[in-house]
Amino acid sequence: MKAVTFTEHGDRDVIEYAEIPERVPDRDEVLVEVKAGALNHLDLWTRRGLPTIDVEMPHVPGSDAAGVVEAVGEDVSRFEPGDRVAVLSGMHCGDCEYCRQGEHSMCVNFHILGEHVHGLHEEFTTVPETNLVPVPEHVEWETAAAAPLVFQTAWRMLVNRGDLRPGEDVLVLGATGGVGHAAVQIAKHVGATVYATGSTSEKLDAARELGADYAINYEEADFAKRIRELTDGRGVDAVVDHVGAATWRDSLKSLAKGGRVLTCGATTGGNPETDVNRIFWNQLRVIGSTMGSLHECDEVLDLVWDGTLEPRIREVLPMSETARGHELLENREGIGKVVVVPDSEY
Repeated sequence: MKAVTFTEHGDRDVIEYAEIPERVPDRDEVLVEVKAGALNHLDLWTRRGLPTIDVEMPHVPGSDAAGVVEAVGEDVSRFEPGDRVAVLSGMHCGDCEYCRQGEHSMCVNFHILGEHVHGLHEEFTTVPETNLVPVPEHVEWETAAAAPLVFQTAWRMLVNRGDLRPGEDVLVLGATGGVGHAAVQIAKHVGATVYATGSTSEKLDAARELGADYAINYEEADFAKRIRELTDGRGVDAVVDHVGAATWRDSLKSLAKGGRVLTCGATTGGNPETDVNRIFWNQLRVIGSTMGSLHECDEVLDLVWDGTLEPRIREVLPMSETARGHELLENREGIGKVVVVPDSEY
């Protein structure tokens, strides 16, 4: 069967669409015929190489996918051939203290399909039964593939870890990317006043369409200063910052006293200059968040399936053109998610 692979870390030219051995499900696994997958910034980092992760080569990337159950292992009870499913890529042990509390993304053995082990961008993939959710008949494959990772991440970060409340002010950086566009919609759904940043008029218009009340072009204005102007000097209650080094100090400057920075990533670097004086003097909180629990995934995906929340698709490509998808993410071209489809389905 065909799969997106690479045999070494490097630039986009290491990506291939090649033959690999067929997958055979274990007792607790499901074999899924992949109808669509989606890219995340995680795919870029995995391709380039992460210093703490040694992946087996050749590696199949991809942490988002949806498709049809082809076969099931003998211990599988929730699914049968023909079922429509989407994949939750966070892997947990089920036995540690955090898993027993329902905090699956805090599992001591937590790892991610496509990052630490083989991923999902292949014609057929094997996934543990616990990592699958049903997809209703009316939901398109592109939507089912694009939603899980970014919407679970934004939901946990804002609703459960960030405790965002109706009437609060929240600033979402990179508001038209994967996590960003999910965060804008979720914040608006909660009832917050949403401030968003983007780099072009097209992206600012898209942020408003997603639910942002105010949109700031960070290429033309100091967004921290603009936030102070828009809030009469107060600042916002929360900042969603998955950008990292390039924005961290301005994120802190944008907060009202007692505010919190919510972070789930660092696309521009994970070791920013910070401002400890501002943190303690203004009694700020820094709250980290990763992926979501099974319950959180169910909560937010129900809102996607019923149309309350909507993953935006910037482009659909055959898997053989995955390198182009990486280029779109690296160059910040477009709005929303890049979807890849097996060439046989394209």
